[in-house]
Amino acid sequence: MKPYLQLMRPANIVTAVADIIAGASLSYYVPPHASIVGNLAQSAWNILSFPVYDLPFLMLATVGLYGGGVVLNDVFDAELDKIERPERPIPSGKVSKQNASLLGFGLLIIGILCAFKVSLLSGGIAFVVAGLAVLYDYKGKHHAFFAPLNMGLCRGGNLLLGASIVTSNVSDFWFLAFIPIVYIAAITTVSRGEVHGGDTKNLRWGFAMYVAVVISLALLLFFFSKNVFALPFLLLFVYFIFPPLLKAIKQPIPANVMKAVKSGVISLIVMDATLATIFANWYLGGIVLCLLFVSRYLAKTFAVT
Repeated sequence: MKPYLQLMRPANIVTAVADIIAGASLSYYVPPHASIVGNLAQSAWNILSFPVYDLPFLMLATVGLYGGGVVLNDVFDAELDKIERPERPIPSGKVSKQNASLLGFGLLIIGILCAFKVSLLSGGIAFVVAGLAVLYDYKGKHHAFFAPLNMGLCRGGNLLLGASIVTSNVSDFWFLAFIPIVYIAAITTVSRGEVHGGDTKNLRWGFAMYVAVVISLALLLFFFSKNVFALPFLLLFVYFIFPPLLKAIKQPIPANVMKAVKSGVISLIVMDATLATIFANWYLGGIVLCLLFVSRYLAKTFAVT
């Protein structure tokens, strides 16, 4: 059982669940300029009308989509991993390539079906995310420019999948998908130095994209909510992502690059907690942040990169 779980990257899957909660939190958004009475009325309506029973299905959907995507990534990389990462489940012989393929595609199908249980829009988004994941695993990751964009689109779609719990969220907040798109593009760019050492140029590009994400979050905080409770979440995000990357830029050896990538992936939860606090409230952001401890715990046992 453990080799199959290793293929699915449990610590990473937790970050995908955080995307769903962050996306769903958009349902609680109330513009800061609303009157006190209007604010209370809108907040009460948002809480009462929130389809909480759909949330577990979207969580299961992202588990299937993300888990299936990373499993198939190892399937397509099996021959390369024999050379670079022979300890992984497929090249080590712990899991056959055929069984891994069945697991990967099976998880994707489960993810799509769970999303369709919520709505046609959710199912459509899940179908696109699954297609993008397979495209990345098969061809996309080998393209210098398209690889980061492809992976980013998967994550942006995952945020919109969470938002689709209320259909109007997607049309109202579609632009928020650009934040995880840029952030994941940054991590993907940085990750190219995991095996043989980092290219300083790629690492600096990753740094620039990190800065763009932080600025975007700060602008959202200022223009959309002015919720000061989101600031500690944003500062924590900055604290987690920049020091490991700066160390990798200074010493671009594989170990430092791997730590920067690992920190970047797990810090997705902090970014999602920041978004949830900006658009909803600090206690919903706190719930998302609690997933950080789960992900970090799992990362001690299961590989992240």
